[in-house]
Amino acid sequence: MTTTNRDLVAQWAFDTRPVLLRFHLWLENVEVERAQAEPVSAHSFAPRGIARCLAMTSAATALGTRLFGDFGAGKGQDKAAVNQVKKAADAVSAYVMSEGLWHLTRTLPENHALMVCLGEGLMPKVGETPEMGANPMLGFGRVYARPELARTVDRRVSRLLNEPGHTFAQFYEWLLSRGITLWGAAVDTLENTSRFADGKSTGPMAVFHLFDSPLRLARPYESYMGCLIVPARVAEAAESASVLLDYRTPRKQVVEAIEAAYPGIRRAHIHVWTLRGKSRVHRLGRLWEEWEKAGVHLVEDGWKAPSGLAVFTDSGTYAPTFLVGSWRDEAQALHVFLCDGYAATAEAMQAASLSDVLDVRSTMSLFSPTFELPVDVESRLMQLDPSAPDFAERLRTLHGGKDVEAGKVRTYAEAIREAAASNMPLGKPVLQADDFLPEKDWSVLASVGYMCDDPYTGAPGVTQVADHVYRVTTRLATRKASSRVTFTLRLMESLETTRQVFSPLLVRFLSGVDHTTRPVKISDSGRIRNELQTMIPQALEHDGDHIRVRFERINEMVLSRQKQATIQRVLAWYKANHPVWFAWLDLT
Repeated sequence: MTTTNRDLVAQWAFDTRPVLLRFHLWLENVEVERAQAEPVSAHSFAPRGIARCLAMTSAATALGTRLFGDFGAGKGQDKAAVNQVKKAADAVSAYVMSEGLWHLTRTLPENHALMVCLGEGLMPKVGETPEMGANPMLGFGRVYARPELARTVDRRVSRLLNEPGHTFAQFYEWLLSRGITLWGAAVDTLENTSRFADGKSTGPMAVFHLFDSPLRLARPYESYMGCLIVPARVAEAAESASVLLDYRTPRKQVVEAIEAAYPGIRRAHIHVWTLRGKSRVHRLGRLWEEWEKAGVHLVEDGWKAPSGLAVFTDSGTYAPTFLVGSWRDEAQALHVFLCDGYAATAEAMQAASLSDVLDVRSTMSLFSPTFELPVDVESRLMQLDPSAPDFAERLRTLHGGKDVEAGKVRTYAEAIREAAASNMPLGKPVLQADDFLPEKDWSVLASVGYMCDDPYTGAPGVTQVADHVYRVTTRLATRKASSRVTFTLRLMESLETTRQVFSPLLVRFLSGVDHTTRPVKISDSGRIRNELQTMIPQALEHDGDHIRVRFERINEMVLSRQKQATIQRVLAWYKANHPVWFAWLDLT
C-alpha cells in the first residue's frame, strides 16, 4: 500500500469512525472511483464527514444484512416461511441502517436534524396478504439528531401526525422560524427482499436518499406510482419538436423522440425495462402492447446488460435507473435504455430524484394502493374527487362500464382521501420530484450499498476476501457527481460476537439471550425504543415523549404470539427494574 493510499484510508477511517466503532469494524482499505475530478462532497450539500458516514452506513447495512440476514433461507420454502425470512432480513437491515444514522448524526451541527419521510415496507404488495406488509422498516417521522434537538423536532412531528388541522406548511414554517435545518430521507433498507430471501446472486441492496429539506408529506404513506424515465437528451428532443413527453405520452411518440435524439438508432436497439410476469399482465399489458407495436425491445429476464450480467424483471425498480442512457456495443451499434411501468412510492421518488444526478428525466403518476386496473386507468382514478356526487359513476366509467361494488367505491374514496391527508400532490396528473419538496431549488445525496451484484452498474456485492475480511461496494451520487467506493472491512470480533453487534437487542432476547442476567446500560433504553419503532410501528401509540405498546394490534402472522409474549416480558422487566430509564414506556 502506497503512502497516498494509507493517507486515504486514515482519512476515511477518521471521518467514518462513528459508524466503524458502532459495528466493531476495522477499515483495511478504501478504493474510490470518481466520475469527476472532485469528491462527491465537493458537490453535495452534506459535509464530507456526513457523506462518508452515509457511505459507510450503507456498507455496514449491506455487510450486516448479507452476513446475518439469513440470505437464501427462503429458497424452496412456502409463502409463510418466505415471509418470515423476509421480515427477519428487513429487521436486520433496518436496525443496522438506523444505528448507523443514530451515530453519524451525533456529528451534525447543533441545528441540523435528519428525518425519514418515505420508507418502504408498510404496504403489502399486489397479490400479498396483509401480514406480508407491516415489515420492519424506517418509516415516516423517525428523527435523528443531537438529543435535545431530536426531542424538539419529535414533538412537532407528533403534532403533525396527531393534531387535526396542523399542516405540513405550518410544520415547515416552524422549522424555518426556529432556524432548524431538517434534512429529509427516502429509505429502502433492503431493496429486492424476495430475491434476498431466495438467495439470488443479483439485486439486493440498501438505498438511502438524503434531501436538503423534508419531503412534503404529513404522515406515513405508501402506494404505487407510474414511472417513465428516459435520457435527458430524449426529453430535450421532444421539447424541440413541441411534444410534451411525460408518463401519459403515447409510447409511439416517445419512440419518435428517441429517434430524433439518436439519429439512425434501430428500434430493436431501444431497450425498455418494465416489471414483467404473468401477474402483471392486467396492469401492464396495454403498455407492453404499445411498445411492441413500436417495434422496440421489451427487456426480458436474463437479458445481458452492458456489464455482462443478466438483468431481472421480477422486482427492483430503482437500480435500472442507473442504466438509463445510451452506449455502443462491440460492433459500434448504438443502444438506448429506458424504464417504464410503475414502482412503490419510495422507490419511485428515489429514482425520480436521480434526474439531475444521472442526466435523465423522470415523470410519475399517482396510483391507488390496490392497483387493480391498467396503468392508464389508475393514473386517472386518483385524480377523481371522492366527495363528488358522481364519484361512483366516474369509477364505473373507468372500470369499462362495469358496476363497482359499494365497498370498493368506499375503498377508492378512502385511498384518495388518505393521499390528500398525507399531503401527496394530487392536483397534477403527472408529477416530478420537485412536487415532493417544499423548495424548487433542492439537492439530493444518494447512497447505495450493494449486498449482491448489480447488473445495471456492474457493482459487485459483498465478497469475502479472507477470514473475517470483506469487500463491500457502495455508491455516492449527487448532482453532477458520483463515486463508487469500495471498502475492505475486517470484523474486529468473532463471527458470532459480530452477529450480536449487528442484531437488535429484542432479536437477541427472542433468540434466547437472558435479559435478566445481561448487564444493562442506559443506552438500552434508546436502543429498545428505536427497535420498537422499527419492528412493530403499527403497535405503537405516541403521546408526547411516551410510547404505548398495543400488542393486540400485531398480526400473529407478522410476529407470533410466543414472540409477542417474550417481548412483553422483556419490556415489563425493564420497566419494573429501570423505571427512570424507561419512563417513556407504557404497557397498559
